[in-house]
Amino acid sequence: MMRLLIRATAAVAIITPIVSGCSRSSAAPVATAVPPNVAVAKVARGDIAQTIAVTAEFRPYQEIDVHAKVAGYVKSIGVDVGDHVKAGQLLAVLEIPELQDELQQAAGGVKRAEQQIDQAKADLARAQSVHEVAHLNAQRLANVMKARPNLVAQQDIDDATGRDRVSEAQVTTAQAALAAAESQLDIAKAEQSKTQALYSYAQITAPFAGVITHRYADTGAMIQAGTSSQTQSMPLVRLSQNDRLRLVIPVPASAVPRVQLGARVAVTVQSLHKTVSGTVARFADRLDPETRTMHVEVDVQNPRLELVPGMYADATLVLEEAKNVLIAPIQAIDRGEAQSRALVVGQDGRIAARLLTVGLESDDRVEVKQGLNEGDAVVIGSRAQLKPGALVVPKTMAADSRGDR
Repeated sequence: MMRLLIRATAAVAIITPIVSGCSRSSAAPVATAVPPNVAVAKVARGDIAQTIAVTAEFRPYQEIDVHAKVAGYVKSIGVDVGDHVKAGQLLAVLEIPELQDELQQAAGGVKRAEQQIDQAKADLARAQSVHEVAHLNAQRLANVMKARPNLVAQQDIDDATGRDRVSEAQVTTAQAALAAAESQLDIAKAEQSKTQALYSYAQITAPFAGVITHRYADTGAMIQAGTSSQTQSMPLVRLSQNDRLRLVIPVPASAVPRVQLGARVAVTVQSLHKTVSGTVARFADRLDPETRTMHVEVDVQNPRLELVPGMYADATLVLEEAKNVLIAPIQAIDRGEAQSRALVVGQDGRIAARLLTVGLESDDRVEVKQGLNEGDAVVIGSRAQLKPGALVVPKTMAADSRGDR
């Protein structure tokens, strides 16, 4: 009997802790889910531009090899590589002895023609005087013949009339000789001008302002006349205009229809850590059949000559732009096969999906034509676990903050 009582007591002792444990467990509170934090950005109005970036090389606005018009020896050359010259500045002088002789001969020809004119004028004056006397004599005899028919013999009248006509012909001949002498003077002066022009080519000047980038000849060198593209004549110097440069951009075929004259171009020179502006000055208006690109030239002003031909630059060409439009971060847009979509956090903190109609697109922003309103908070963080209707805690980030989609 005593043994049975001990067993019962032990059983009660074992059961009691179990019941006590069940009681404490049922009394603990149930935990609730906490809404996740979500990075959002505000939709705002602004300007946006669609651009294309192409790497290109600077070229001089003008660059030529300066040739001599006439052949001769270099008497002096006053410029060297790196010299900055102005338009019309003397570059070199050629020594051409034969042209100097021809110039003296041309001057003598002009002087001789002037003397011939003086002589022709004197002959004309003498012929006119003789004609005047002969004409007056013939006229007097004719008047006497009319007044008194039998006083003067007909032979005398005929002789006077003949001398009058001969003297008149001599005047005409003298006038023709004078005209010929004047024509000869014009010819002599033209020949002198031609020779003078050729001799002036002995002084070689700069056709435009620029920089000497190469010097081919030295003092005493023989220079051939560069009058034909087939003549292998040696130039004197190479002249490059660098105060304005050309940036040649190969624009892809897809962007060709939107290239316009005067369009703005941002030119970034990485080697100088500098960005300058330029404008589209001209384009070929045809595609290169090999590269399928169009040749577009951008003029870049370079007054301080900081930019050097041969430098590479990244040219950002504005193809299209819009002002004061709704803009959303590009990382907020989900691209679909049919339409784009964005997740918007409402005032109640719940997610809503919006179908969008988008327009222009830049590197980090998109124009939204329909589907969003100014001030909407669009999700820019991870959206893999987010569903429409879910409750979140929005955390506003900068518009250019990039999250993982």
